[in-house]
Amino acid sequence: MIHIPALQQIARAIAELDGLAAFADAAVRHDYRQPEFCNEAAIEIDAGRHPVVERQLDTRLGTFIANDTRLAPTRRMLLITGPNMGGKSTYMRQAALIVLLAHCGSFVPAARCRLGPIDAIYTRIGASDDLASGRSTFMVEMTEAAAILNGATERSLVLMDEIGRGTSTFDGVALAFAIARHLIEKNRAWTLFSTHYFEMTRLVQDYPMCANVHLDAVEHGHKIVFLHAVEEGPASQSYGVQVAALAGMPPAVVREARRRLALLENREVGSATQPDLFASAPPLPEPPHLALDALRDIDPDQLSPREALEKLYQLIKLAKL
Repeated sequence: MIHIPALQQIARAIAELDGLAAFADAAVRHDYRQPEFCNEAAIEIDAGRHPVVERQLDTRLGTFIANDTRLAPTRRMLLITGPNMGGKSTYMRQAALIVLLAHCGSFVPAARCRLGPIDAIYTRIGASDDLASGRSTFMVEMTEAAAILNGATERSLVLMDEIGRGTSTFDGVALAFAIARHLIEKNRAWTLFSTHYFEMTRLVQDYPMCANVHLDAVEHGHKIVFLHAVEEGPASQSYGVQVAALAGMPPAVVREARRRLALLENREVGSATQPDLFASAPPLPEPPHLALDALRDIDPDQLSPREALEKLYQLIKLAKL
């Protein structure tokens, strides 16, 4: 019994050495850099990377796209827009992980990292419920958001990912607006706020310390290519229908979604009530068929006889959808 305190002290020392050795090994293997700490209010990350995601990437598909994160007293909130799967959540989480690793004593996955005082990291990310306690997904979301608004300070890092999704569109936009304004006016926390509500991007007009950034993507035909690069300014669209098609949604569903999207985008906004997404409306012209899109992509001069025959069978199959 008399040796237990000594053994506990030895165990703590070994555990600490093991942790430091793991940090050092990761830094050498994965090109981590030493973070800088300062007394100024700032979060400056150059070419930051997500330490887990970059290790999971197949090198044949390319390297991880590094991005900068810059927050200062005149730039306290980043409103992050862009397509689903475009990398918004990855971008937010990598910033939090870099800050956390730096405060744990580790080098960080970035070309450069300079941090002012940080007292806490708050996150509202993901969707989960607590049905055993009678709390829906939306109730859990609001409870976590309330805890952030009641606890965050001007030295806290806050991650708000798609707040307001679990209720009607108007309710969701209203709540997202109010929460963002509270974070800017009252908490004054460092905030990464991702959203699909493009109405939110107008906050920069009233709050100079708020900035719009977006994750870029390009559309080719009915296909979408994610660039995973953070650019200044708001996104132009969400590409939700394209992502649904990428996920394997039946073509008939995708075509109907495109028709309904065109209807909603062209409808005049003149009602004080939320529009009915399923209200009857004049029929829209049929969008180009998938077979026509595939036909336009064919260069007959570049096809061998066998490839031409395979393309013909593919067109016949698409024409039956």
